[in-house]
Amino acid sequence: MVNIASFLIALLLSLILTRLVRDAAFARGWIAGRSSHHIHRNPVPRLGGVAIFISFAILALLLTLISDGLNLKPRVMLWITIPAVVVFLVGLYDDLYSVKPFVKFSAQALAATLLYLGGVGRFNLPLLLGLPDLEWLALPMTIFWVLLITNAFNLIDGLDGLAAGSTLFSTLTLFVFSFINGNHAVSTLALVLAGAIAGFLRFNFNPATIFLGDSGSLFLGFMLSALALAGSQKKPTMVAVAIPVVAFGLPIIETSISVIRRFLSGRPLFSADREHIHHKLLERGWTQRQAVIALYCVSAICGLLSLAMLQPGGIVAAAALVAFSTGIWFGVRRLGYYEFQELGRAAHRTIEQKRIISRNVAILRASDRLAEAKCALEIFCILQDAVEANGFSGFQLSLTSQVHEQPLADEIEMLTQDRKAERHYAWHRPPQDEPTPSSQGWALTLELDTNRGYTRGFLTLYHSDPCASSLIDVSLLTSQLTDALATAVERVICLNHIETKQCESAFAAAQLEGNRMSRLELRSAC
Repeated sequence: MVNIASFLIALLLSLILTRLVRDAAFARGWIAGRSSHHIHRNPVPRLGGVAIFISFAILALLLTLISDGLNLKPRVMLWITIPAVVVFLVGLYDDLYSVKPFVKFSAQALAATLLYLGGVGRFNLPLLLGLPDLEWLALPMTIFWVLLITNAFNLIDGLDGLAAGSTLFSTLTLFVFSFINGNHAVSTLALVLAGAIAGFLRFNFNPATIFLGDSGSLFLGFMLSALALAGSQKKPTMVAVAIPVVAFGLPIIETSISVIRRFLSGRPLFSADREHIHHKLLERGWTQRQAVIALYCVSAICGLLSLAMLQPGGIVAAAALVAFSTGIWFGVRRLGYYEFQELGRAAHRTIEQKRIISRNVAILRASDRLAEAKCALEIFCILQDAVEANGFSGFQLSLTSQVHEQPLADEIEMLTQDRKAERHYAWHRPPQDEPTPSSQGWALTLELDTNRGYTRGFLTLYHSDPCASSLIDVSLLTSQLTDALATAVERVICLNHIETKQCESAFAAAQLEGNRMSRLELRSAC
């Protein structure tokens, strides 16, 4: 009954105070214009956190005064509430005057330290993993946890009602978790916080007339991080830690994606952009309400999965984590982040690294063999070996048998006009041997430039698989192979004129017999 009464009183207080704060902010001009984070047409006040904080503080103080009769622990409630005041005040100052990120992080680290010193919240990862208790790691891990969760909820505050609604689902999850574990102080504070959020959400849902602001989002994020630490103290196991992690799934996923994609794209980690999950949904044509409701469902599912982990036995917990991870993977793929597409390509190249190395070795060996080529057909066979080893479906080698001393541009024009001056050597893989036939393949044409700045022909490579380029080192083709090939052409075709009618006939016969010629046959023909 006490929990229900606390929830209803906090809800009523929040409804009243949110309206008062909103009207006062409009009257005094404390409103926010358009920004990269919020999608709204008109200026909106950013002081919604004030109403939530006052509602929560009044109930928390009242419950602390009468805690003896309610079987609550005043020490736990005070050591959670006092650090939260520090975070709230810094956020409020940032809403009014702007604060640098370093100042906000320092205030959050101070609040996390107060939690640790008060014995309420302590994140000791080695102990949870079954390793020796490394006391010196407990404080840094606690600070990291508080910074992560606090700023994660601040990061998703980009659509009307998104951060507040997601926080509400997470708070209710923590209430159930703490209540089942018999931690009445934490469960009571969680329900009070849920009531304050619910009252504020009445004015924050689309179309919002007031925003959380940093005072609200940072305060809520810190409260959830503190309640999660305090609520899991009686069960210091990995499952107890995994439950709040899964319950806070949406903001943690958003934060992780933002950090990874900014790191991969070389942008500052704390820079603002419009590539968050909710922005991606809006780009797909979703309305604000549709996007927020969809993300509410994600938060609710995360909460249910975390509570499912309360069941005894590791099978349920493992299944919940697998479902959680699978959902993340499919969701990120559907959002279409370019950074993760490139990361997937890099992972694919890593898996295929052995094949890539063997293909690169084939290119390097072909480059060395070209230095010893004695005729055009030997060049052709060397290329055929390298092209087959790299999975190409075919190639065409166009060479000129004349020595031209014009500048490069003039020579290219002459090569295109005087077709009699060219020799064409083409090879294509037989259709039955094609590994991945496709009509959407690609071609790469390389100029054979000599050291003197002249073009002695062109090499065109064909591939039937449009995705095969990730397994091919193009730099080796454009530098190592083409340089060696141009040198060989300059020496064999243009300078020495070694081609004979016997070689031409042997080549024509080889073309008719299936585009293949062994080195022994080549030497016999030439």
